[in-house]
Amino acid sequence: MKVPQRLRPLVEEGLVDDVLSQLMSGKEATVFVVRCGDEVRCAKVYKDAKQRSFKNAVSYTEGRKVKNSRQARAMEKGTRYGKQMQEELWQNAEVDALFKLAAAGVRVPKPYICTDGVLLMELVTDAEGDVAPRLNDVELSPERARECHQFLLNQVVRMLCAGVIHGDLSEYNILMAEDGPVIIDLPQAIDAAANNEAQVHLQRDVQNLATYFGQFAPELLTTQYGKEIWQHYVAGTLTTETPLTGQARIDNTPVDMAGLMQEIEATRREQEARLRRMQGISEPGRDN
Repeated sequence: MKVPQRLRPLVEEGLVDDVLSQLMSGKEATVFVVRCGDEVRCAKVYKDAKQRSFKNAVSYTEGRKVKNSRQARAMEKGTRYGKQMQEELWQNAEVDALFKLAAAGVRVPKPYICTDGVLLMELVTDAEGDVAPRLNDVELSPERARECHQFLLNQVVRMLCAGVIHGDLSEYNILMAEDGPVIIDLPQAIDAAANNEAQVHLQRDVQNLATYFGQFAPELLTTQYGKEIWQHYVAGTLTTETPLTGQARIDNTPVDMAGLMQEIEATRREQEARLRRMQGISEPGRDN
């Protein structure tokens, strides 16, 4: 096929020898099958912000670190340079996550290089050597559904132990390779320790798995793996070997209402005192 414009620099630099076909076009990127020497790989061409339809990006990018304060200020002001930095941060997030997760033993495509908004990585294939189908396109027996669900829960735990949450995990972002499920599409990967919405994203990822596999194994629909995993993570007891039951612990500790009200009142008085100091007003009972 004709070489797409965004891939021409890679062809000219010898990183890609031939573009074989377009694999898919999604909300944040278009993916092509390419030949690199004797290997067939895929090239993920990221769309710019105007074309990208991924919603609520701020919820995912919170906590991502930038190189210096100048870049941070530019991003806050929304300048042209700041927008460029935001794009690079968005694209590099997937590359960083792929390398980190691969090192942690998570089943993700092997990344090779990311340049000019194009990520070269492993092409995931099935038993026949064809492009692996998405999980959504595969029929599963109840037993196979339970096996895949358990395997993917383990992958979610491995990711969290590495400090990463997928953030958009579903049957559409999982490929069924010859040797089992492979997790893909990580530009929205979340820093578990730095993002205030990390728990929400983790539990949604896990619930998406339960909802999908629950079509084949209905008992999975009532499990609480997301809450259970997060409880272990917060308690510092989560490892890749932590046994999971699918049931979250219930906190029956009674709320100390008197103590809570005292804290609220103390906070209110502190805030009032701060406002008076800012306005140059003396506190009641004191002379100016």
